[in-house]
Amino acid sequence: MCGLALVLVVLASCAPAHEVRPGYLELRQTGADTYDVLWKVPGRGDDLRLGLYVELPAGSRNLSVPRGQFGANAYTERWTFTRSGGMTGGTIRILGLAGTLTDVLVRLERLDGTTQMTRLTPSTPSFVVDDAPTRLEIVRTYLVLGVEHILMGIDHLLFVLGLLLMVRGLGRLVKTVTAFTIAHSVTLTLAALGFLHVPPPPVEAVIALSIVFVATEILRAREAGASASPSLAQRQPWLVAFSFGLLHGLGFAGGLSEAGLPEGHIPLALLFFSVGVELGHFTFVAVLVALMVLGRRAVGRSWPSILTPQHTALLRLAPPYAIGGIAMFWLIERLAAF
Repeated sequence: MCGLALVLVVLASCAPAHEVRPGYLELRQTGADTYDVLWKVPGRGDDLRLGLYVELPAGSRNLSVPRGQFGANAYTERWTFTRSGGMTGGTIRILGLAGTLTDVLVRLERLDGTTQMTRLTPSTPSFVVDDAPTRLEIVRTYLVLGVEHILMGIDHLLFVLGLLLMVRGLGRLVKTVTAFTIAHSVTLTLAALGFLHVPPPPVEAVIALSIVFVATEILRAREAGASASPSLAQRQPWLVAFSFGLLHGLGFAGGLSEAGLPEGHIPLALLFFSVGVELGHFTFVAVLVALMVLGRRAVGRSWPSILTPQHTALLRLAPPYAIGGIAMFWLIERLAAF
């Protein structure tokens, strides 16, 4: 388990949290042949952006000059175009997508209120506009988006890892993970539906602080030993998971807000984004538990003859120190960005 934790920490130190963010293309039909375009590309600093560009279907003609601006670590561009006969049957392509690690979500809103949602990837950078959207397409798009969001969120994964290192016993672990799931599902839903709004920078800073807190609790328990009186977090880890889970849910909502929710299918998209987050979350937990069991068996068979008690103690303290150090770096970085 110590080895797995150190691997995750190395990955976290090599890349900032939420490094991979999707691009977003919205096409809103305003007339029989006219469309307004919103094109949002992930930023790479104050005035740098990913080299992604929209190629509209053949026969499209711009009616206005694209107007672009940087803000919130993204580049946003707007313009209006026309295409005789509308968009049905036309191919939309994202140039430059094949050379990246990100995805692009495309949302087409028609005059009749229907919406087509499509997820483009480096391996499939284009799609053909359909006559009408399908529920299966929306389910697939938001389910995959939810899974990717949790698995790409190294800060969320480090928090979950910290909970696993802090909790003892399968029953307490299930209770703690369930509390975390319920909490972030509540705030994710409220934020996505517009009932709750908190600016992203404070949320991201407190998420980093939550990881520091959990790492501190792990160290306190391991340094004090079995004779010390357990803290509230150690006695009731589900309470810590639930409290910080509310804040992590706001972080998940930030990823969803970048994609938007399709009009007429908001409950469906929100449900399967949440399901995707949980699938990624529980997949990560299952892998951790499996590796923990295998690691303990391997250590029990061969390592005692190699490691001294001092070495064992250092290995037990290394993961929480490393997790807390990375989280503290994120905390300082995010506070400085306010």
